[in-house]
Amino acid sequence: MKIKDIETYIIKNPPPYYGGRNWIFLKLMTDEEIFGLGEVGTSPYIINPRTTTQLIQDIGKSLVTDSDPFNIENLWRRLYSRICAEHPDLMMMGVISAFEIACWDIIGKALNQPIYNLLGGKYHDKLRAYTYIYPTTLWAADDPEPLVEKALEYQKQGFTALKFDPVEFEPCGLSPSQLSLKTILHVENFVKSLREAIGDNCDIILGTHGEMTTSGAIRLAKRLEKYNLMWFEEPVPPENIDEMARVARVTSIPIATGERLSTKHEFAEVLEKQAASILQMALGRVGGILEAKKIAGMAEAHYAQIAPHLYCGPVEGAANIQLDTCSPNFLIQEGIEMWGGFHAKILKEPIQWQKGYIIPPTKPGLGIELNEEAIAEQSAYS
Repeated sequence: MKIKDIETYIIKNPPPYYGGRNWIFLKLMTDEEIFGLGEVGTSPYIINPRTTTQLIQDIGKSLVTDSDPFNIENLWRRLYSRICAEHPDLMMMGVISAFEIACWDIIGKALNQPIYNLLGGKYHDKLRAYTYIYPTTLWAADDPEPLVEKALEYQKQGFTALKFDPVEFEPCGLSPSQLSLKTILHVENFVKSLREAIGDNCDIILGTHGEMTTSGAIRLAKRLEKYNLMWFEEPVPPENIDEMARVARVTSIPIATGERLSTKHEFAEVLEKQAASILQMALGRVGGILEAKKIAGMAEAHYAQIAPHLYCGPVEGAANIQLDTCSPNFLIQEGIEMWGGFHAKILKEPIQWQKGYIIPPTKPGLGIELNEEAIAEQSAYS
């Protein structure tokens, strides 16, 4: 079997843009008329999606066309060496990830098996899922009550974990900042109000994005420990693992990181330095399904767990589900509410979500098919 053709899609995600403004999918066609789907993880906002699709076409024609999709290790290594110079680059790793995921989709379809059966088999019959509390404007409010009311709605729907980022709207500038006492007390008030409202049957996740200095993150963590958070996400920027490890050493709240990291090499440093015990690899950026499975294996040896990131389209989401299903140390999967809305519209059959859990598909490959008519309606560029 050989890869013979590459097609790309730029999908314009309608407002309120949950999952990003544009999604970039690719389709690999083989000489046996089997096709596979992949998705590039969220690109930097400054990058025009057409730049990414041109990269896909150029790289595909020179390094992917005529390759055997079953030879994933060989193809991955050639791409990583030739276009990344054997050093992680988030833009290029997104392209590599999309090709890799598409190859796995082809393999699963060729063998008539879901991908998880080719990576160890089903370990979990259902997958615990969480969502951010939307809309995001609730996070910036002075009064926690609207956020609490929305959280209670999600809890009634079946969610057992919810995330919000109460400091994202702090004017942090372009470098990590020392949070003011006013902001720290604001965050504590929101977390306290949530815990009192939703009780102990629903976890609270603090989804910060590296806005803080190390000392600021430690100050905040000490104020929040009594509320038993599920995790404290990216308390400091992921560029300095030593500083993240300093935070991890002085708080009982588990530290999570990974959405802005790629390859086993960067995650190995996180584990070696005990900077986080929950890894949030984004499969459309980390290097694909097999690279994520290797990271999950390393994490298992360190008694760390995985909670894959998702702020993207449903193709990356489907890849996450395949990894989750076969990974013993899977903890919880990020989603965008109940995987409905536009995420469901562009699939022929939506991803199954039932009372707080994702039900893994049994169809071959990724287990999804695109709704070509819906995609044509939302094509961002011709």
